[in-house]
Amino acid sequence: MTNIPTPHNECIDKNLIAKTVLMPGDPLRAKYIADNFLTNVIQFNGVRNVLGYTGYYNGKKISVMASGMGMPSIGIYSYELYKFYDVDTIIRIGSAGSFDKNLNINDMILVKDAYSDTNYAKIAYGYKGHIEKPTKSLNNRILKLAQSLNIKIEEARIYSSDVFYSTISRADITDKYKCRAVEMESFALFANAKYLNKEAACILTISDGNGKELSALDRERSFKEMMVLALNLA
Repeated sequence: MTNIPTPHNECIDKNLIAKTVLMPGDPLRAKYIADNFLTNVIQFNGVRNVLGYTGYYNGKKISVMASGMGMPSIGIYSYELYKFYDVDTIIRIGSAGSFDKNLNINDMILVKDAYSDTNYAKIAYGYKGHIEKPTKSLNNRILKLAQSLNIKIEEARIYSSDVFYSTISRADITDKYKCRAVEMESFALFANAKYLNKEAACILTISDGNGKELSALDRERSFKEMMVLALNLA
């Protein structure tokens, strides 16, 4: 594909973006990863301050780019990376709210599948289901690597929501669909990957729930275990 740059990514050379991209929601988390974990870093995108970087980790070329918040946002950025920049794999590394008394602050989960009541996949691709899945082989690699690094992580179904603030209880979602945590992006990422025949996974760290909540700065900088796991996989 040659129609680059895109409306949302100013990179003029697709070779400047690695085949594997780590995708946090927060642009400052992308910058933190680039500044603290990567060497020989270049910035390939700054449109709308959705920062994207490429560098090297243990000699391996890797990119990190923010997705912004919500399914429309990650839908745009992941689609363009897959379709126009020949990216093969996107690993979302994000935060989530706990629906489960056994999932506490800083616990880490690997998304087994994502339930959503969004119309994203239906409008984009005609998909009528409410559950989208990551790449199973990629999840298996993540679990195996986590075990070798002695990092605690467990697979779980999550709820990908279109709204952050709501007056309606989500208890029925938790009970009926067995969603253990909530976030706002994975469903769209998985739908894009399925349609474009690419790989996707999502690692999440619990940032709030059970009466506790991390600060914005903590969410930006404290998810180091999740970052290390994703970097070593890539």
